[in-house]
Amino acid sequence: MADLSAAGLPTPRIERARAVAVAPAATTAVPALGDYIALLKPRVMSLVVFTGWAGLYLAPDHLNPVLAFTAVLCIAVAAGAAGAINMWYERDIDAMMERTRDRPLPAGRMAPGDALGFGVVLAVSSVLMMGLALNLVAAALLALTIGFYVFVYTIWLKRRTPQNIVIGGAAGAFPPLVGWAAATGQIAMPALALFALIFFWTPPHFWALSLYRAGDYAKAGVPMLPVVAGARETKKQMLLYTLVLWPVAVSPSFLGIAGWAYGAAALALSVIFTGFALRVMRDPRERAAKQMFGFSILYLFLLFALLVADRIPALAAALGS
Repeated sequence: MADLSAAGLPTPRIERARAVAVAPAATTAVPALGDYIALLKPRVMSLVVFTGWAGLYLAPDHLNPVLAFTAVLCIAVAAGAAGAINMWYERDIDAMMERTRDRPLPAGRMAPGDALGFGVVLAVSSVLMMGLALNLVAAALLALTIGFYVFVYTIWLKRRTPQNIVIGGAAGAFPPLVGWAAATGQIAMPALALFALIFFWTPPHFWALSLYRAGDYAKAGVPMLPVVAGARETKKQMLLYTLVLWPVAVSPSFLGIAGWAYGAAALALSVIFTGFALRVMRDPRERAAKQMFGFSILYLFLLFALLVADRIPALAAALGS
């Protein structure tokens, strides 16, 4: 773990005490529907749901539409539950950061207990529904996803180490595994390749954001890599991770869940991603990091969309035979 005091950051205990002191008091107002929706982190949820559905779609076994919808719904609800519990726990640091201070809890529009209860009910419901409607393997993976995001990333890692995103990124990489397991009842190497794709994508994606939000993270005492190691080291790590993504992004072609047209497109997109990282290394302005962050979202979406599109002819042939 990094020495937070040496980096000019408060230790987790001191930082927690200071943050609680400045956090807003609980409100007695009745939360609006929009506040509950905000707790679900809908923008994050949309990418989680898409990658989870892609894992289900790419699996060799196919569910009937009702069960497939149920599996995707469970993934969506679980993602929202994790987001709600995350916002409950991080309401103190959210109040310090410009990007997050208008969320329902730091803004005083919702009581902490309401957010926690909402998140716990959704978490339990999503896992139970997945287990009863699909299978226990998918349910166990869904529970692991929620638990990893809440206990490993949010509570343990985020305030303690600059490796928070590297290790904690596994939480966002689980949905394709959950989707695959919902369809097949097991975990296979192609599903692990989808997991690896998101896992290695997460650090350069999130570090691009943290480069131009470093002041926010420093103020809140969160040891993101740019705060602890500086912009230069962060940019170097971002570049290395984009290079690792080259073989990882192409691996579905080697594993037989995609053809070589996908492989060529994945390699081209990965080269462009690396190009953005090189630009960030040369350009000290925030604009370059913002553009890389924006492209990183498009990059992951396009890779999974290409995987799905590549699978359509094979699926049509199988259904027609």
